[in-house]
Amino acid sequence: MGKIADIILPEGYRPAENEEYMCPDHRAFFMKLLKEWKGQLLHDAERTLTSMNEEKAVFADPTDRATLETDRNFELRTRDRERKLINKIDRTIEKIEADDYGYCEECGVEIGLRRMEARPVTNLCIDCKTKEEQMERQRRPDTEEVEME
Repeated sequence: MGKIADIILPEGYRPAENEEYMCPDHRAFFMKLLKEWKGQLLHDAERTLTSMNEEKAVFADPTDRATLETDRNFELRTRDRERKLINKIDRTIEKIEADDYGYCEECGVEIGLRRMEARPVTNLCIDCKTKEEQMERQRRPDTEEVEME
């Protein structure tokens, strides 16, 4: 069999439950989905960079300048999160190529097609993700207690 990236899927293809789980077509579908997502993120980053380079405005009003700086900081934080997401997308694509995609890294069960469609970079089944989130909530200090100190 050739590379997963070389598989051409029928128009409108969507993984079905009655197919073998993570068969080559499933993996090709998710790889295509991830590559399109990454392309959109890279396009957005390029657009942000271009707009920031073009915005050389000098504002006499400090409030206008502060608004611009706040907007830029927000945009940069967003791009930083997206940069981390791109790294996760790249790691996920590597897992697809290695035929190690679609299974929970914690317990090894199938993650499920609909969950994978909703969040293709996920690496935990819903049960393990729920446990992880519960543990995070238990480790996090209550915000009211922190404010009182």
